[in-house]
Amino acid sequence: MVSTRLVTKTESEEPMLRLAVLIDADNAQAAVIEGLLAEIARFGEATVKRIYGDFTAPTSASWKNVLQRYAIKPVQQFAYSKGKNATDSTLIIDAMDLLYTRKFDGFCLITSDSDFTGLAMRLREEGLTVLGFGEKKTPEAFRNACHKFVFTEVLRVHPTAEPVTSIQTTDKESKPAAPIPTSDSSEPKLAFPKKFVLSALEQSIDDTGWANLGTFGSYLTKLQPDFDSRLYGYKKLSDLVKSKSDLFVVEERQAPGSDKKILFVRGK
Repeated sequence: MVSTRLVTKTESEEPMLRLAVLIDADNAQAAVIEGLLAEIARFGEATVKRIYGDFTAPTSASWKNVLQRYAIKPVQQFAYSKGKNATDSTLIIDAMDLLYTRKFDGFCLITSDSDFTGLAMRLREEGLTVLGFGEKKTPEAFRNACHKFVFTEVLRVHPTAEPVTSIQTTDKESKPAAPIPTSDSSEPKLAFPKKFVLSALEQSIDDTGWANLGTFGSYLTKLQPDFDSRLYGYKKLSDLVKSKSDLFVVEERQAPGSDKKILFVRGK
C-alpha cells in the first residue's frame, strides 16, 4: 500500500519522510545527481546518502567529482572476481542494517538493476516507503516493487530551454501551463495513456463525480508506480489535467478552515 505521507508529499512543500538514499554506482549516472537529490527532497529528508561501487575503476571517475559536493558517502567495493557483482551484495547488506535501526521512514534505491527487486519487496514488507530511481531500461519487476518509481531521464538538467512564451497561443485569457521539456529533444515523447488515466480517475471520484487531485494521483501511483506527468511533457499532475481540457474538467475549491485552494477533477 502506498504511504499516505508519500501521497501528501507529492505536491506539498514540507519534507515528511526520513530517507536513506542508496546509490548503485554501477547502474546510475552522475549526470543526474543534482536533479535526483532535488527530487528526493520533494518526498523528505535524505538523512543518509551512500554510494556503492569500485571507485578505483575508470568508469567511476564521474562519480568521484560529485561525491564531496553533495556530501555522499562512498562505500568502496572491489570486484573480487570477474562477472560477479559484489556491489549489489554490499548495498543490500547495508540496507538491512539500516532497516533494523528503525530510524527511517523509507529508502531511495538508485539503480536500473532488477537484482534489487527482492530488497524493495522486503523493505515494503516492513512498512517502509520505497522510492526507486533508474533509467527507462529498468526492468518492470523492480519498478513495480517500489511505491513510486522515477525515471532519471526526466531529472537531467538542460543548459538551454525554449521560453514558455514561444509555445503559448495568442489567447489573452488564462491558459493551462504549457508542456515543459523534460528529456532530450531527440528522444521521442511517450504516447499519453488515455485509457489508463481515465480508468484511474473513474476509480478515484466521490459520490458527486469529482476526485481530489491528491486522491487521483495516489491511485495512479498505486496502479502504476512509474507513472510520471513529466514523461508526457508536464511538470506536475495539475498541469497535465489542466492542459487536457478535452478529457478533464477542473475546479479549485477553498480548503475548509484554510486559505489554500484544492484542485478537483472529473472526466468530460
